[in-house]
Amino acid sequence: MAEYPTLTNAVEPLSLGDAVVAGAWLGDTPAFALADGSISLGDSEQRRIAAHPDAAILVAASDGGRLVTGGDDGRVVATDATGEMETVADEKGKWIDAVALHEGAIAWSAGRNARARSAKGEVKSVDLPSTCRGLAFFPKGYRLAAAHYNGATLWFPNAGKPEILSWTGSHLDATISPDGRFLITSMQENTLHGWRIADGKHMRMAGYPGKTRSFSWSFDGKWLATSGADACIIWPFSGKDGPMGQQPRECGVRVNVPLTRVAFHPGAMVVAMGFDDGLVMLARVTDGSEILVRRPAEDPKNARISALAWDAKGARLLFGAENGDAGTLTLPKA
Repeated sequence: MAEYPTLTNAVEPLSLGDAVVAGAWLGDTPAFALADGSISLGDSEQRRIAAHPDAAILVAASDGGRLVTGGDDGRVVATDATGEMETVADEKGKWIDAVALHEGAIAWSAGRNARARSAKGEVKSVDLPSTCRGLAFFPKGYRLAAAHYNGATLWFPNAGKPEILSWTGSHLDATISPDGRFLITSMQENTLHGWRIADGKHMRMAGYPGKTRSFSWSFDGKWLATSGADACIIWPFSGKDGPMGQQPRECGVRVNVPLTRVAFHPGAMVVAMGFDDGLVMLARVTDGSEILVRRPAEDPKNARISALAWDAKGARLLFGAENGDAGTLTLPKA
């Protein structure tokens, strides 16, 4: 392995005892959603919350104030930094396939049905053409995008008929650009597909050896970092046509070691990257310089990094892996 400058001494390792599904910062508190249905809060003093007793957490999302989890028990549960829980919904045993949050609103999907609960608590639902695996709120207004087979659906829960954006194939995760101009979905076919919202123009981002299951926008909204290769692939979105006709940047290249998670810093052109063997590193996009956060796991089995998240200030980074290993990085003060 190449020798990198290192921040490994600034990492506090954690052992969570079960596979990490997702992670987020609730204020200053690191929160990890675990496959056994529990949530681990804190680092040096961990608390374990049974959000989904006798069930597994399948998906999770956070708005910085709460971690919302969906389980194979059909429940959607919101947990805050104190450990207080609220059952948002109960779909009577139907698996929760996706969740999304925005400005107090929560959306979730179970099978072909997607629901949205406004900040005031009003719940609306829409039937989709097929099972929905990805949900994303638009940055402005109460509008939702849902990815499914053969395209995506745009939906205003409070008004109007849903609009379908068509493209053949199975669409998985969904993300909206911070300026609201583009919808991007990952696909079963090892590609990304996109639409320009204004006119539905298609965008296709191909060449991945694996599936993209993690993406993250830069703080200025001009770049989209993606997994799905043995490097972080970063697409430019500053032009009116997004990445069309432009080449992506690459950083964190590690031959034959898949990149599994990405997380852009909230205020700098730095991207955090987690790999299949448990390694975590940071890269500066402007010049490609890299710094090591965590070395590869001694046992590579199930060491894949499955969670990666910055706190709101960009001072701390959390990571979690499928073998239950995790940790928090506190950046040294300049």
